[in-house]
Amino acid sequence: MNFVCIESGSLLFGKRFFQISNHKYGCRLFSHRGLADKYQSKAVESNDINEEYVKCENESNKTDQQKFSLILPPPNVTGHLHIGHAMMATIQDVLVRWKRSQKYDVQWIPGTDHAGIATQVVVEKMLKKVRNVSRHDMGRKEFLDEVWKWREEKAGTIKHDLTRIGADLNWSREYFTMDEAQSEAVKSAFVRLYDQNLIYRSNMLVNWSCTLESTISDIEVENVEVTGPTRISVPGYDSPITFGEIFDIAYKICDSDSEIIVSTTRPETLLGDVAVAVHSDDPRYSSFRESQLYLWHPFRNEKIPLVFDDSVDKDFGTGAVKITPAHDKFDKEIAVRHSLPSVSVINEKGTICEGFDQFSNQKRFTARDLMKNELSRRGLLRNIRPHNLKLPVCSRSKDIIELMDRPQWFVRCEELARNAIEAVATGEIRIHPDNFKKDWCKWLSPSHDWCISRQLWWGHQVPAYECTFKDKTIWLVGVSLKDVEKKAMKAFNVDTVADIQIVQDADVLDTWFSSALLPFSAMGWPKGEDFYERNYPLDVMVTGHDILFFWVARMVMLGQILTGRVPFTDILLHGVLCDANGRKMSKSLGNVITPEQVINGATLEDLRNDIQKSYENGVLSLDEVKKSIKGQQQLFPKGIPQCGTDALRFTLCSTDVTSHFINFDVNQCHANSRFFNKIWQAARYTIASHEQLNLNLYDAICLKKLELADMDRYILSRLGNALLQIDNAMKSYNFHIATDALKRFFYGDLCDVYLETTKKNISSKDSSGAVHCRVLATCLSIGLNSLGHFAPFVCNELLRHLPKISEFQPEEWIDNALETEISNLLRICSAIRQLKVDNKVIGKHAPVVHLYIHTESMYDSLRPFTSHIAKLALVNDVVLNDSSRIVELEKFSIKSTAGYECSFGIETNHLYEADNGTSELNAKKLKKLENELEKLLKRVCTKGYAESAPQDVQDKITEKINKLKTEIGSMKQLRHHG
Repeated sequence: MNFVCIESGSLLFGKRFFQISNHKYGCRLFSHRGLADKYQSKAVESNDINEEYVKCENESNKTDQQKFSLILPPPNVTGHLHIGHAMMATIQDVLVRWKRSQKYDVQWIPGTDHAGIATQVVVEKMLKKVRNVSRHDMGRKEFLDEVWKWREEKAGTIKHDLTRIGADLNWSREYFTMDEAQSEAVKSAFVRLYDQNLIYRSNMLVNWSCTLESTISDIEVENVEVTGPTRISVPGYDSPITFGEIFDIAYKICDSDSEIIVSTTRPETLLGDVAVAVHSDDPRYSSFRESQLYLWHPFRNEKIPLVFDDSVDKDFGTGAVKITPAHDKFDKEIAVRHSLPSVSVINEKGTICEGFDQFSNQKRFTARDLMKNELSRRGLLRNIRPHNLKLPVCSRSKDIIELMDRPQWFVRCEELARNAIEAVATGEIRIHPDNFKKDWCKWLSPSHDWCISRQLWWGHQVPAYECTFKDKTIWLVGVSLKDVEKKAMKAFNVDTVADIQIVQDADVLDTWFSSALLPFSAMGWPKGEDFYERNYPLDVMVTGHDILFFWVARMVMLGQILTGRVPFTDILLHGVLCDANGRKMSKSLGNVITPEQVINGATLEDLRNDIQKSYENGVLSLDEVKKSIKGQQQLFPKGIPQCGTDALRFTLCSTDVTSHFINFDVNQCHANSRFFNKIWQAARYTIASHEQLNLNLYDAICLKKLELADMDRYILSRLGNALLQIDNAMKSYNFHIATDALKRFFYGDLCDVYLETTKKNISSKDSSGAVHCRVLATCLSIGLNSLGHFAPFVCNELLRHLPKISEFQPEEWIDNALETEISNLLRICSAIRQLKVDNKVIGKHAPVVHLYIHTESMYDSLRPFTSHIAKLALVNDVVLNDSSRIVELEKFSIKSTAGYECSFGIETNHLYEADNGTSELNAKKLKKLENELEKLLKRVCTKGYAESAPQDVQDKITEKINKLKTEIGSMKQLRHHG
């Protein structure tokens, strides 16, 4: 007995089938060797799927195996794994399981990142919220103790989260970017680079967060678009500050009544102006070129020059710009060219420096208002106008970034970048997708030197020491204090360090510096152990495209110079994960979800409770809490359904991970959990069928010795093609193609087609039923092994109940001619089912279908399969006719075509009355076919088509056009006779 799923039109063979059939097959049907009656992710995923690897991961005699090594890009120890981490880890785990299935010696090394700024900020927020203390109240040592406690807790949480999503990592080699081994690697790298003159100390303009009192990297700067006057909250200020205005300020010309108007969005930096600049060819100022002209600084009581420079934009404002080299990169370049001094205005805490009278010690934006009033009082403020600008904001502290001239440590990058560009250009490193090769060259050429010092407390302290002897001070670097002491004695030519003052730099290193060493430091560098020699360089680095320059390029640059080899041969860049509507996940939208919420499900109340916990721990502000709750209400009004780990993994890999943005839909994830239930029921049916026929499920299967029917050979051919497609997709990192092949095989080929055709022979205990059982077991066992890369928990559970198939060569079983025959059959079945659904011919109104075949070859190929067509099309019987009897179609009220070779009519019984909408449906189908034909005809008529399109493509299009014309003719004939 068959059932139709009205929602999808697919066949059901699950619990309902077994219950109705119980009286027929006997109670043994329900034993299924301990397999539950339906798929339940929570029960299945409670098992440890990685037990076998845990037992063998410490084996050392693997030199005869081909190696495959990679590291897990370390999640920050700031909290739980987010959904983006889950995608990154899943991609790598899929590769790892695929390589292990090919008998590779795989090393996938886990770790966590200390994340200097991010972790320091989140711990500071927590301490302020929970204990109302700042790090300055506590002192450096006590504060760092708190950070280490935080790290221990979060590292455990991250390990749990990774295990929860099935990540098959080598935990015996787990690293933390500030553990002893990593610390030694960082110090060694710094010293080696310094000794090669690739690290130096200098004063330069850097991104500065006054709240953090530290430099920050470019990746931690968000450029916020401001359109006109906009009030924005700034840390340390009681009320919002207005941005999006431009000020016109008059500079008086010395010994003259004339003036020059300059325009600026930063009037508070006026105190640091050392010149006014105009373009050399600006006619408005050409009269001033004859002699050196000076302007009177309104607040410093001194003269500043007017300089001519071709870099000035004549079209900006009045064409005259103020030059403040201490706080602007453009201004500093002009100052260097014209030998101008530099005057710092704002200090590390964001207040005006000493020596500026009434403005000194004022907060920078408070000083802006004071200066605006004073300029107005002196008659120098000419205008304040709306102005659109990009406001640099610190992503960690939400403070407005200042550019400050401070002594920092830098890596010289020109030579390193040139080597990295060459590695990609020559193919020594391959980037996937390869369109990022252009970005690689663009970002690295020209390459600016890299500021690697940070004014934080949490991180690797710079291994550099300020050494003073008498009146001489020098900087020395070393892997230890003892190492530096030896260098100091040699440098000062003394026999003892007693009179040498040695103080280590208080700054810490940029987190990206220590992370850039991970491909080799995580493998044991610089000690040169056997493990390092065998597993370095890595085979692939998987990470987000948004950190291609900040991390990946720097790994390549430091890897080449420190090890003499590239750190990996392949770079796989995945996109940014967004919600189902394509929006980036953010707290303000309330669309941020965690893997745990998707795996276990979460009510709307659960989601709100998670937000409340983040607020109580100081992670979210009250304003962010309100926005998140509002966003959740709109996006998840009924909460998040329980999907399970396997469904999460499968869904994350079902879209092209190399796309720039990747949409994640929870509903699609839930649908994939139903997909696994479909496979689960197929396994139960297979087990029950073996029991029904008294077959030993675990007997060795030799397919070549079985008498296979056409449908048996068809499903084995489909399996072979699927396996080849999956293997090719995995090689090219097209995981979505692999998951699509798996879904089409299990859903379309195995469950909805082949399994349905086996029921009659198995239920009647026909000899061919035993063959079907063996084929089913083979397809499930081999298919699940491939699916297991993506969905390890459910596959591991089902494979425990199925035989192990040791050998299956896909190429041996592929029969494309047979697949073409069966695909014609399936197309006819699909057309019949669709027409039945359109006309509501369902349930007890099971009709008879009359097929009219237009070609002799098609007629002959379908003759053996009429019973299968009846089964798959959900009809009582199929009557096969040749085209000579097509006139009979006139008597059918429900009729259509199934491709260019077949027309059909549905004969209904007296319980069904034809719907008058049939002709309208056929008209729509005809219109669709005509539109498709029109598009193809336009294409072949395009200028240059015959010359540019390959011949095989032209042949396929011509064939498609002829088939469409034939089917359109058949459709028109149906309408005429209807």
